[in-house]
Amino acid sequence: MSDDNRPALEELGRRIRKVGGAKKGGESISRPPRGMTRTFRLTTEMVAALGVGGVGGWLLDGWLGTQPWLLLVFLFLGAAAGILGAYRAAIKLMKEDMESN
Repeated sequence: MSDDNRPALEELGRRIRKVGGAKKGGESISRPPRGMTRTFRLTTEMVAALGVGGVGGWLLDGWLGTQPWLLLVFLFLGAAAGILGAYRAAIKLMKEDMESN
């Protein structure tokens, strides 16, 4: 590398560090807000469990010919599992917050 490019590269490095260190409201600009990330995580926990329960019940109903009973049972089980999973994730996130402060 020639010495002619060194000042330009140093200036570029300074500008990159300046932009990378920029903050907006205490949060890094490149990261989504913390609350939004947590909301998506808890929502995903609940929706995934409900979906797995519903699809599992629907498939078992088709296989065993018990429409709609297993679908209903597994939907309720999926809802309970989703709520429990979201509760556990929320407790874990709260513990992480307490440890970081």
